[in-house]
Amino acid sequence: MDRFDAMRAFTRVVESGSFTKAADTLHMSKTSVTQLVQQLEARLRVRLLNRTTRKVAVTADGAAYYERVVRLLADMDDAETSLSDASSQPRGRLRVDVPSPFARMILVPSLPAFHARYPDIQLDLGASDRLVDLLGENVDCVIRGGEITDQSLMARRVGDLRSGVYAAPDYLQRCGTPLHPQELVDSHHRIVGFKRARAGKLFTYRMQRGAERVEIEGRYVVAVDDGNAYQAAGLAGLGVLWLPTYMADEHVQRGELVAVFTDWQFEPMPMYLAYPPNRHVSTKLRVFIEWIVELMAQHAPVIDRSGR
Repeated sequence: MDRFDAMRAFTRVVESGSFTKAADTLHMSKTSVTQLVQQLEARLRVRLLNRTTRKVAVTADGAAYYERVVRLLADMDDAETSLSDASSQPRGRLRVDVPSPFARMILVPSLPAFHARYPDIQLDLGASDRLVDLLGENVDCVIRGGEITDQSLMARRVGDLRSGVYAAPDYLQRCGTPLHPQELVDSHHRIVGFKRARAGKLFTYRMQRGAERVEIEGRYVVAVDDGNAYQAAGLAGLGVLWLPTYMADEHVQRGELVAVFTDWQFEPMPMYLAYPPNRHVSTKLRVFIEWIVELMAQHAPVIDRSGR
């Protein structure tokens, strides 16, 4: 038995809660992962995991052992990356998940510069608006718009997205131009709905004009859970939509979208980079985080709310 392979298998089972998921992320068979954990338990003479037909749960001894093994494996990673020129040239695979419009319009076009700086980092990029199970799917980090509700994650605010309300000229010709946000609720007007993945709850938009504040959910013809599809529905004239300015500016310039409610203000949407609390911040993850901060400073810098 390779002790370190067994430790990696054990930690991955704990993090994913499944031998099958652990095997998938380690690119091993489920039988091999099971045997490694069994051999580790035999060596330690203690049960690390309780197994049933439906789930795997870590024991008290297993939890204590897991905390120490995570640190040990992290130290090993640091030791390996400190050899030769690895500290100046981070290497290895990073698994990252980001919103699909952000990937298409900001991240992917900027990746050649990242690759030129860090040619030995291999990026496995997921582009979606779904909620990602970082531990279960073995994802190193995610970038998401809006507040991070999972308090178990480590999160860093990397930017603030300014936004506006828009509609296609075809929609405005058919339905007229709404003059007040309340018309999106009380009249024939329709929005393009955006539903958060899993929860299926329609996103609510907050707007302010002087002392007047409103929260708009609106009525919709179509609701989607993907940013690219949301934008496409608005361009197709299916309703009024809220967009970050980086997604709308080009279409406004081409006359494909028209800004409405321009005298209203919108709370900027925070952008966060989040990663699991027990996941070691490796050199490759650290330089990726630093690069994302630089990238967002160019496109959507964090707004100073201190009033200074």
